[in-house]
Amino acid sequence: VAAPPYSQAQPGMGSFPTGFGNSASAPLFGHYSPPQSAVLKPSVGAGSAPPPGTGSLPPGTNQYSQSNIQNGPSISRNQPPSFQGSALLNNAGAPYSQYGPPSPYSSSAPPSSTHQVTSQLSTMQLGSCGSGAVPNSHMPPRPPLLTSHQGLPAQHMPHPPAPVVSHLPPPSTGALNGPLGTLQDGIPTPHPANLNFPQQLSGQPPGPTYPPPPGNNYDPQLAGSQFSYPGAPPGSLSQLTGPPQKKLDPESIPSPIQVIESDKTSRAGQVYTTNLRGQVPALVTTDCMIQDQGNASPRYIRFTTYCFPSTADMAKQAQIPLAAVIKPFAAIPPNETPLHLVDHGESGPIRCNRCKAYMCPFMQFIDGGRRYQCGFCSCVNDVPPSYFQHLDHIGRRIDHYQRPELSLGSYELLATLDYCRKNKPPNPPAYIFMIDVSYPNVKNGVVKLVCEELKTLLDRLPRDEQAEVSAIRVGFVTYNKILHFYNVKSSLAQPQMMVVSDVSEVFLPLLDGFLVNFQESRSVINNLLEQIPEMFAETTESETVFAPLIQAGMEALKAAECAGKLFIFHSSLPTAEAPGKLKNRDDRKLVNTDKEKTLFLPQINVYENLAKECVASACSVNLFLFPNQYVDVASMGSVPLATGGTLYKYNNFQVHYDAQQFLRDLRRDIEKKIGFDAIMRIRTSTGFRATDFMGAIYMNNTTDVELAAVDCDKAITVEFKHDDKLSEDTGALIQCALLYTSVGGQRRLLLHNIGLNCTSQLVDLYKCCETDALINFFAKSAYKAVLSQPLKTVRDVLVNQSARMLACYRKNCASPSAVSQLILPDSMKVFPVYINSLLKNQVLLGSTEISVDERTYQRQIVMSMGVADTQLLFYPQLLPIHSLDVKSDTLCPAVRCSEDRLVEEGVFLLANGLNVFVWLGISCPPELIQGIFNVPSLAHINPDATILPEVDSPYSKKLRRVLEFIQKDRPYTMKLLLVKQRDKAELNFRQFLVEDKGLYGGASYMDFLCCVHKEIRHLLT
Repeated sequence: VAAPPYSQAQPGMGSFPTGFGNSASAPLFGHYSPPQSAVLKPSVGAGSAPPPGTGSLPPGTNQYSQSNIQNGPSISRNQPPSFQGSALLNNAGAPYSQYGPPSPYSSSAPPSSTHQVTSQLSTMQLGSCGSGAVPNSHMPPRPPLLTSHQGLPAQHMPHPPAPVVSHLPPPSTGALNGPLGTLQDGIPTPHPANLNFPQQLSGQPPGPTYPPPPGNNYDPQLAGSQFSYPGAPPGSLSQLTGPPQKKLDPESIPSPIQVIESDKTSRAGQVYTTNLRGQVPALVTTDCMIQDQGNASPRYIRFTTYCFPSTADMAKQAQIPLAAVIKPFAAIPPNETPLHLVDHGESGPIRCNRCKAYMCPFMQFIDGGRRYQCGFCSCVNDVPPSYFQHLDHIGRRIDHYQRPELSLGSYELLATLDYCRKNKPPNPPAYIFMIDVSYPNVKNGVVKLVCEELKTLLDRLPRDEQAEVSAIRVGFVTYNKILHFYNVKSSLAQPQMMVVSDVSEVFLPLLDGFLVNFQESRSVINNLLEQIPEMFAETTESETVFAPLIQAGMEALKAAECAGKLFIFHSSLPTAEAPGKLKNRDDRKLVNTDKEKTLFLPQINVYENLAKECVASACSVNLFLFPNQYVDVASMGSVPLATGGTLYKYNNFQVHYDAQQFLRDLRRDIEKKIGFDAIMRIRTSTGFRATDFMGAIYMNNTTDVELAAVDCDKAITVEFKHDDKLSEDTGALIQCALLYTSVGGQRRLLLHNIGLNCTSQLVDLYKCCETDALINFFAKSAYKAVLSQPLKTVRDVLVNQSARMLACYRKNCASPSAVSQLILPDSMKVFPVYINSLLKNQVLLGSTEISVDERTYQRQIVMSMGVADTQLLFYPQLLPIHSLDVKSDTLCPAVRCSEDRLVEEGVFLLANGLNVFVWLGISCPPELIQGIFNVPSLAHINPDATILPEVDSPYSKKLRRVLEFIQKDRPYTMKLLLVKQRDKAELNFRQFLVEDKGLYGGASYMDFLCCVHKEIRHLLT
């Protein structure tokens, strides 16, 4: 839980300094720490922040064959001349720091870089400028089409003739326009996107450089120019000046919607088989069926790039972080094969003697099947006699397809007693429900609601695949500033309460009768749940404790010698005299100062120590918060984050509005697939290793990831680093092994194996990137960095690394072209919009308008998110509901996240994974309002409603189905919020239109693209 010592190098976010003791004047890039250089040289960090993208492959290349790892044509045949870089100006503008609150109500932005550069832009192009591009030819005018985010796998791609680029007709507004896409027979070409920008920006004064912040020994100035960032607060440096001019055509810049829809068109509904190494899967937004044929499904593991650079020098040059996002317990749809459970008997799992890797498809059997060579360390091992089998004519075991561990990428092994604590079988886990019965929780109805729900919910506790009933035991505690334990033994007629009033040294007042089987004690438990709301109905006690409560739950699990989970329903800041007492530190004066990082950290170390003990005792903590004011999420939420638990927060909870959201969260949490007392180890083939881990985890050493619990929503992001050169023939192999206790009390090993390609060509590396996984890595890296770095430094690093990575592609992979063109790799063409959205996210925005608790809450939940969840969070889904075809089962196509897409006559739905807004245009038709809300006009709609009425109309039924579809498989129930156009509530909605200028600061997508392009030009020239 504690951050690593500042004196040690901290892997993770690319350019963060290694520590306060480091006197280097420049940030270090990744783990490689090259000397700072004013020009872009092929020695820039690999752990550093790179752009996200999903690689599309050129027609006809056979990248996926096991023997030929090389993707596409050799770059040497088309090598552009190298750019002669000159020294970069470090004072060419202020850093990317202008994140401040403009007036929340103003809809007009100050003059931006977009306006300044317009007069100098004669064309803006997005077309084919990569190797092999041809001069523009003409096609009939059509709507803008963008090359796909990720093309079809090479073996499925026809060979199109030379690319054709269309010219858009000049818009009457004078917006810039140009060729916008290349399609051949409906299949996007793999060439990079390029945009034409001016040779120089006029009216751009050089801004002063920033001095190092006081108290730190590192210099936040980043290599390369510090460019001016539009959207600055009043008084900030280097605001772009000049008269407002005509806007650029927003259609001319890469669209995430186009990328998502293009991938769906080419890959939705298809079967994706994992038999070939290094395949780039469909996007997380594309629904396809996955068939395991030797490599783990992308549902379990996704990579920032599926083709690793063969050398550390190449990794430094490209700066693409080499990382995996692993979701060990990911939910599998019913039409896909569930994991096989393999039992090797008393001898236990078969492992390599040297590196301890488990038997998997990467082991090569030799000597007639009597020995096998480990794919990870090349050690030759004897096959145990009980496991022997003959080989066929191609050297494969005859029982290859009968054994999941030889033919599948993912499977489970039954563990023996050697893998258990104290060498004895584990007991089934327990769930302990701890209900805050202080005045706020009783008054807002939470106590009664929880008790009513548990009567039926406990029938749905999770169980192992073959079990008829759940083996999980349950216990109950209520508390305010003292703790009440309940004896619910099945032999009792009435439950018994035992009070612990000394919370400074908490103890467990009973063993027998506290943790019980629900089926056996049903009547006693139901009796208790009836009595609790009545017992505390007249309470006036408003003070609560928190740390002693977790301590008591952990002691109960220890005494029962089992793992388990605490479900805590809590209302307020724990201010009662007890260990873990917290004070209100909601000090917004610290925002945008060097002390801002303390707001994200626990205020006392009690919680860090408690989290460490919980992990050692396999006690996971789920926290349901119902705050009406500041509760110090940074302190209270640190225990769920470290123990693999989940944090839920319901601000100003009202039963009639918020009960459905809370109950859905609670039901899903209790029922979902989960493992306890887990340890995860990542093994890799020679030449690279896992160096950094991020998620709802705890680490005592550098290799073992400890998880008190891990469920189907939790993802762990792992970064890799080179030790040596990687072979293009053997590729890069990874095995993720998770040892855990199942809900039925079985000790199991969950294995995920995957092989990636390796390359010595930069173009192949960029081609195989995945934008969504990169953004997941960037977000977690930045959110980890805010604990130790000023926010300005974190934002500057993100922007600087983005520009450096794109500059590396431009310099080494693209055909020679005018420096005024912004050329983006096809797999990363929507990278800028995602990175800009991350920069405008409330965690990285230094705004006093956003509560500290809200920022901390979002930081904590993102740390355990998977790729699909961060994708939706940073680019919300915006659907025009008025365009729904009520007779069709399909979803209406999404539109870009911009105010320009909203129309007064429309109804729009915006979902980001945490909230779902229904925006109602001021002129939307009365029949639409009547059909959805059963009221005659917009004025009659209750804006506080959080549930759509069940109206017997096609519109209502279709919209409710759409909401159900969007909510499916999301870790949090999205709260429904109704927003009427021009109401005050619209401000909250507008901050999620991520292509526009930020409500609390931050640039629009267009302005950000201009700024990144300016930075790239500085790096190249």
